[in-house]
Amino acid sequence: MDPLNGAGRPANHPPPPELSRFLLAQSPAGPRDMATPPLHPPIRADGTVVEVRHEGGSNRRISLLVPGWPGSEPGQFAMLSPGARSAVPRTDPLLPRPMAVFRSQATDDGHLVEFLFKVTGRGTALMAEALTGQVVGVVGPLGRPFPRVPEAGACVLVGGGTGIASLYALAIREAPTAMLLLGAGSRDDLMGVEDFEAVDDLEIRIATEDGSRGEQGLVTQLLERVLDEAQSPPPTVFSCGPTPMMARVAEIAAARGATCWASLENNMACGFGVCLGCAAPIRAGGYALVCNTGPVFEASTVTWEAMP
Repeated sequence: MDPLNGAGRPANHPPPPELSRFLLAQSPAGPRDMATPPLHPPIRADGTVVEVRHEGGSNRRISLLVPGWPGSEPGQFAMLSPGARSAVPRTDPLLPRPMAVFRSQATDDGHLVEFLFKVTGRGTALMAEALTGQVVGVVGPLGRPFPRVPEAGACVLVGGGTGIASLYALAIREAPTAMLLLGAGSRDDLMGVEDFEAVDDLEIRIATEDGSRGEQGLVTQLLERVLDEAQSPPPTVFSCGPTPMMARVAEIAAARGATCWASLENNMACGFGVCLGCAAPIRAGGYALVCNTGPVFEASTVTWEAMP
């Protein structure tokens, strides 16, 4: 049985209506003072591999032609089967992988949907080995997106590691009032920089720990300077990356009175609230599921010190 299709469920068939209603009914954690875009119901489809591209270091880009893809909002994600499917069902690895939608564009044959990822284990290694014309199972778009910035408001986007992939569509939407801060260990760890550089009127600043690209240091140090130099009211901050980075971003923003939204990257097995594996601790008490209550949370609502 394909874990993405389920027993007897054909490809390119939407999830049951009750599942779609459940996904769309979930409220994001924290008050939403800014408008949240309407969400498209998720689909379940076979994505045909158009290209898998090496982008330096362990970075890869996979482009899939997905029939019936309804579009997605910045910050949403999809669950991808761990590598291309074959005639013999694979059970090792079994579970799909969550990946942020980097970019999607309509074509005559369907939507071309791109995902950026790092090869870190068996599942992503199989994904990197997928060949043109092979099929990858897709369920999406999933999750709650980044809210819109108030009219005439400015924003700062902070990305690190694979979290950079979550910010491209947001940068497109919010430019020219957005500034993008990217951080990584070295230049080889940066993802999608050329794509961001092609966005009109988007100011980009980069920090790498070894100084091989941009400033030497941490992206959170860049954020401190940007917010200290910002005019009042402070810009809205959006972040996605390693949990310690996002925790520090949340701390910096709170100290300067800036609203901060974080897209969490907890491990998950299903993507729609069944497995309960992506629970995140919330300051109001209890836990919220990253897959459907998030992945985007108002940062002040997350108990960062208890995050896995």
